[in-house]
Amino acid sequence: MHLLSMDEKHQKIIESAYKVFIENGIRNVSMDDICRQLGISKKTLYQVVDNKADLLSKITLYIQSQIKSRIYELQHAGLNAIDFLLEMSKASSENHIRINPIVTFEFRKYYPQVYEEYLERKKDLVINGIIQNLEQGIKEGLYRQDLNKEIVAHLYFQKIDEFHNLSKKESEDFSYAKIFEVMFENHIRGISNPEGIAYFEKQKEKLNFNI
Repeated sequence: MHLLSMDEKHQKIIESAYKVFIENGIRNVSMDDICRQLGISKKTLYQVVDNKADLLSKITLYIQSQIKSRIYELQHAGLNAIDFLLEMSKASSENHIRINPIVTFEFRKYYPQVYEEYLERKKDLVINGIIQNLEQGIKEGLYRQDLNKEIVAHLYFQKIDEFHNLSKKESEDFSYAKIFEVMFENHIRGISNPEGIAYFEKQKEKLNFNI
């Protein structure tokens, strides 16, 4: 039987705790609840984290490591800039849809410092990724040559952040999937030249965000 290393045990605890928060929210889940649902002792949990805030911080680092791994995979898959953005956006939409909408609200309200630190790291990751994507698309002759890459990247991050902070009322009026699809298509059409738009039209059936 394979025995997990200490690092593997730590990662498994972080992954499992993340799933608990996704399903149940943050505020009403105690560290005792985490231990009970994971089937571990409090001693084991506190070998990995100092407290609930530390657990949330480690979860955000885990999420971002998963995103970086996905980016690395796609960057080495030989995709052009539009297909890369399609795949990353589909993954982001899938992840958002399966998260209980109250999680982001509670995270921001009850753990503001941890949330702000997470948001800053996320901002750097998204903006740097979009700038790289824009540079790739320009080289490939799919995006407009006259783009201000910094401004476009910051505006895209702002839209993503607003999307993740949609109110319950807004999500009832329109599905998250539809809002994300429209937002993504507007972004692609805004940065693409005629060749890029023509390619996007051919690929448009891949915009299946309604999981």
